[in-house]
Amino acid sequence: MLPLSNAGRDWLLVVAREALTAAARGRSYHPPQAPSHLPPADRDELERPRAAFVTLHQDGDLRGCIGHTATDTPLRVVVAEMTSAAALEDSRFPPVTPAEVPGVELEISVLSPFFPISPGQIVPGVHGLVVQRGLCRGLLLPQVATAYNWNAEQLLEETCRKAGLPPEAWKHGASLQGFTAELIK
Repeated sequence: MLPLSNAGRDWLLVVAREALTAAARGRSYHPPQAPSHLPPADRDELERPRAAFVTLHQDGDLRGCIGHTATDTPLRVVVAEMTSAAALEDSRFPPVTPAEVPGVELEISVLSPFFPISPGQIVPGVHGLVVQRGLCRGLLLPQVATAYNWNAEQLLEETCRKAGLPPEAWKHGASLQGFTAELIK
């Protein structure tokens, strides 16, 4: 997993903005192939199947966040699809309207592969976390712990809550996976 250059990051934000605009107007959007002026390593990364989340903010407040954790779709496509989904399908918020689009800030989190992690290895702000027990599964991005100034135990508890589990489920048979994220905003 190579980090994208500034040009690659900027291009991915353009894709997200175009997807957001199209979604708010009720139109479909299919992201173009990465342009030839980008470095070859960026073009390769943008075509590589990756997991990513897109978070929308408006006036500093969360406005939508949806992600794709499978690595079965090229990154440029995942970003476009998750931007549209965050704008229209996050059940916590009404759909983004065309009038809102100029004020929406975009944040893309490109996820590393998941890896087993123990509670003592978790570094809040560096590691995102997946907690799973049975059919219950919760995921929090690395930047969430930073935003709320959580320590590792708080991150574990809040990820359990997100999974619909008791806060201390991480001590009682829940599986833990960590990941990092390249943050693009």
